[in-house]
Amino acid sequence: MKSNSSDGFLSRLKTAMTFTRKNLVECIEDAFQGKKEIDSNLLEELESILISADIGIKTTTEILEVVKNQVDRKQIKNGDELKACIKSELLRILKSASSCSSNNIDSKLMVILVVGVNGVGKTTTTGKLAKRFTQQNKNVLVCAADTFRAAAVEQMEQLGTEAKVKVIRQNAGTDPSAILFDAINAAKSRNVDILIIDTAGRLHTKNNLMAELEKMRRIAGREVQGAPHEILLVIDATTGQNGLIQAQEFSRISGISGIILSKLDGTAKGGVVIGIARDLNTPIKYVGIGEQLDDLIPFSPEDFVNSLFT
Repeated sequence: MKSNSSDGFLSRLKTAMTFTRKNLVECIEDAFQGKKEIDSNLLEELESILISADIGIKTTTEILEVVKNQVDRKQIKNGDELKACIKSELLRILKSASSCSSNNIDSKLMVILVVGVNGVGKTTTTGKLAKRFTQQNKNVLVCAADTFRAAAVEQMEQLGTEAKVKVIRQNAGTDPSAILFDAINAAKSRNVDILIIDTAGRLHTKNNLMAELEKMRRIAGREVQGAPHEILLVIDATTGQNGLIQAQEFSRISGISGIILSKLDGTAKGGVVIGIARDLNTPIKYVGIGEQLDDLIPFSPEDFVNSLFT
């Protein structure tokens, strides 16, 4: 997704990243304070800081290798140069993952499947996506395919009303694939641009639920060329490395085209963004920075890193 680098945009992201910034950048500054050189003790402390910010062990090791190499070559001599090196590496990792994004849609109707485990905020995120697309003058339809969670359909309808989009629904317990089929037909008849499907929360270990998700994918692909065009995995940022594990398993079993990180404003574990991008090589598409429908913003590697270091 392209960056929107307005002052207001970056300001909102910086506010959302307050806890992560304190847990990462300010800790790096504190570690270097009063020290004249970068030694093995400082590098060990830096390793601990990166891991505690939920960047992940593999990603931390990769970053530290670059830091050590530059220290040995006398390219890093002070705290500012150390921060600049880390900032550069974080940006490189995020840009690499973002470059894997592909949105070539050979269809008038774009079908988006929103997936994830229970409690990560899929339904709210679906409402936020719908609101964002309508603001871009797109004709949007939502499919309430979570027929298992109590009140999920009613919540989706309420969000649809707020976002000013129509919601296709059925009674609780209805086969989600049947609802999806109806929603696709409705989308075609109404000349809809984007159909967003809110799916039930499911653990990757539940074979029957993963099989149900695969069935929905097949039906979408049968009815609309190339569908689903996006499978967006919603991850709760407050879960840190557990979110990375979820992403790895969903990617392995069902495949995902992008990630939406919810609740970024309520965590010090925002570093998980880096670990996800590095380990999965999957683009972060959006981040949630609040509870309102407008609090979903396109992810920009530059803005994310700048929100930490400026």
